[in-house]
Amino acid sequence: MADTRALPVPDGLAGERVDAGLARLLGLSRTRAAELAEAGGVRVDGREVGKSDRLVAGAWLEVELPSAGPPPPEVVPEPVPGMGIVYDDDDVVVVDKPVGVAAHPSPGWTGPTVVGALAAAGYRVATSGAAERQGIVHRLDVGTSGLMVVAKSEHAYTVLKRAFKERTVEKVYHALVQGHPEPTTGTIDAPIGRHPSSDWKFAVVADGKPSVTHYELLEAFPAASLVEVHLETGRTHQIRVHFSALRHPCVGDLTYGADPSLAARVGLERQWLHAVRLGFEHPATGGWLEVESTYPADLQGALDVVSAGHR
Repeated sequence: MADTRALPVPDGLAGERVDAGLARLLGLSRTRAAELAEAGGVRVDGREVGKSDRLVAGAWLEVELPSAGPPPPEVVPEPVPGMGIVYDDDDVVVVDKPVGVAAHPSPGWTGPTVVGALAAAGYRVATSGAAERQGIVHRLDVGTSGLMVVAKSEHAYTVLKRAFKERTVEKVYHALVQGHPEPTTGTIDAPIGRHPSSDWKFAVVADGKPSVTHYELLEAFPAASLVEVHLETGRTHQIRVHFSALRHPCVGDLTYGADPSLAARVGLERQWLHAVRLGFEHPATGGWLEVESTYPADLQGALDVVSAGHR
């Protein structure tokens, strides 16, 4: 459903670009106005116009505004047992996220979130971006544990968003993957996009976004290998998708082809993947800040089973 606005172009907007004129006339952002025009939702005297076309005074303007969708998910302040605070100051807070916790609320997710846990603990975080994603500059999957930085100040939010985009943040993970990757140290450079037949997961696809994963073997066991992973890019499910594409999925990652019998043997109900180290320039001081996390009990237990009899 769409809401159509129709009116003559006021004299004061004569000669204005369509996106600039719409922004002034309807109180939209210029980006939103440009998106409407590019989607074919703006007509002048019955003819579709582009964002850079010029408005003519007195011409009949019709704009199709998509009707409002469902309201954004609300932040529910909810304590998260086991979520540790690793570092905290006026600008940033670094949390050690347990498994089963989302970064922020989203449609269809009713479980705990990092944003909700921080709100419950009385933290005030940056308000940039959507209300339900306050301070979130990067994410970890619900089923992945480990370190996540949240911006508390507007300045930190801006600086950290740019740092993640420009890939100056050091993101280090440990993963227990099935089998033995060859070579033992390497780079996986393969584009990732939506899975062609399962839109709830991702895959290496020709027209995907560039995705680069560096890894090195830490220890090899009969059934699996412990690897250290440095992410150059930060695509959704990147490590899981890349190692699955190599036929070495994360142990326990049934979504991406892991062996269910091995997962059961080591007692895992999620992928063996943990964000162990996070390093970045502090947004206020410019100094290098690096934090580390130990393996949670379920991953340590699975590692102990895999390595039993090998040491």
